[in-house]
Parts: sequence; structure tokens; C-alpha cells
Amino acid sequence: VVRLGNNYGLFVTNSLKLIMTDISCTVLIRCFNEEKFIGKLLTGIMKQTIKSVEIIIVDSGSTDATLSIAAQFPVKILPIKSEDFSFGRALNIGCRAASNEIIVFASAHVYPKYNDWLEKMINPFKKKEVGLVYGKQRGNEFTKYSEQQIFKKWFPNSDQIIGNNIFCNNANASIRKSIWAEIPYDEELTGLEDIDWAKKITRKGYEIIYEKDAGIIHIHDEKYSQIKNRYKREAIAFKIIYPGENFSLFNFVWMFLSNTISDYYHSISDGKLFY
Repeated sequence: VVRLGNNYGLFVTNSLKLIMTDISCTVLIRCFNEEKFIGKLLTGIMKQTIKSVEIIIVDSGSTDATLSIAAQFPVKILPIKSEDFSFGRALNIGCRAASNEIIVFASAHVYPKYNDWLEKMINPFKKKEVGLVYGKQRGNEFTKYSEQQIFKKWFPNSDQIIGNNIFCNNANASIRKSIWAEIPYDEELTGLEDIDWAKKITRKGYEIIYEKDAGIIHIHDEKYSQIKNRYKREAIAFKIIYPGENFSLFNFVWMFLSNTISDYYHSISDGKLFY
């Protein structure tokens, strides 16, 4: 029997498969103007095999129908001013309000592929050494081919050994609140707060697990200006997190050309060059 929060779950010892679903967890969602997708995510959460789920939404000033849609579900909405928003601050506000030890992060523009998604995101915490779990991501039929290739590279169909190349992604991740209480998210970073946190907890001896069977569909409906701004923010944050790393113009050109050639090669192989 494994205890998570104030409830218990029973695992079959030979397969480590969760067969009872009275485990509690908190799902934390950051959002801003996500009326297109928030309903599908919340519907997917309500269909999960784990029923004791607290849902917290940290909204940074939505002006569309996001909040009215969310209000149709059993959620706790924590509003913050848009000028007060940072990725780390929104997470800290939500984590502070969470009632459970296991907190699952989900982007407001994702939705689970299967009804056992939360089970898969929680199961690895049966090991006390595990501090963070992140799951698989894929696009839908409208996702650009290049982004599909990125998803396959970053979130493969095979198990990953997390060594010196620290990685995770808070669009589909879960953590222990007790570790967060000791190491909160950096509220000053302009992005990559998840990578920063992963780096910090591994230094404390905690393990990061990639759960290939905990899949979500991640939809990026961004304009070019938004993509450009996201990469700029993350580049600034990367330099703060890894001050000794250098990324020259030559590195940029080489990466751009190699990725472009790779995408063309795979698109031809997959018969999707003109899709």
C-alpha cells in the first residue's frame, strides 16, 4: 500500500499497476485566454480513473470565455493581475493553495489521451527518491510537421535515462509539494522555470522520471510573433540558468540547417512533404 497525501492506493506488487483509484492529487493549470481548449482539458480530467482530484486554475487576466467555461467544472480559480504574472509566480501561487502532496501540472492547451493519464503521472512517486515526473506529448492533426518531430525527439516512445542532460516540461509534469515547499519556483525567470527547478532538485538528490505512457495532446495555436517572443524569453532564461553555456551564430546556423534537412528527409520518408 502506498500513501500519497491523505489517501491510499493499492499496487499489485508484481506489475506495480495501480488498481485502486482513491488517491488524491491536485491538477494545477495556468491559463490566459484559453477558451478554445480549457473545456476539453477539464472534461478529460473529469473522466480520469482517479476521482479524488482537486483542480486549481491560476488565471492571469483572461478576457475571453475561459473563466465562464471553467466555472462549469468543480475548479478553484485563483486570479492574478497580468502585470504580476511570471511563470514561476503562477506556479508558486497554485502550489501554495494545493491541498495534496502530489501536484500535476497541465498546460491549458493540452488534453489527456487516455483516462489513466493521472495514474501514470502519479505511479512513479511510490519511490521516495522521485521528485519530478514528466510525460509524453504529441500534437494533433493540425500540428505543424516540424513540431511533431520535436515532440518525438523530446518525448520518445521509449524509456529515458535522465543523467546530466536535465530535462522536463511543465505542460505535462508532476511534483511533490513537500519538495516545492523547500525549493519554490524562481519567479524572476522569463521562462524555463521547469528546467531550473529540475536542475535544483537533482542537486538535492531527487530523481526525475520520464513516463512515456502518460500522454497528452499539446496544441500550439501561436502566431509567428508569439513564437518569436517565446524563444526570446527562453533564451534569456537559459543564459541565467546555464551562465557558462555559449550559443554562437555558427551554432544557430548549424542547428537551423541540420533541423531543416532532417525535417525534409523525414517528411519525404513519411510521405508528408506537401502536407
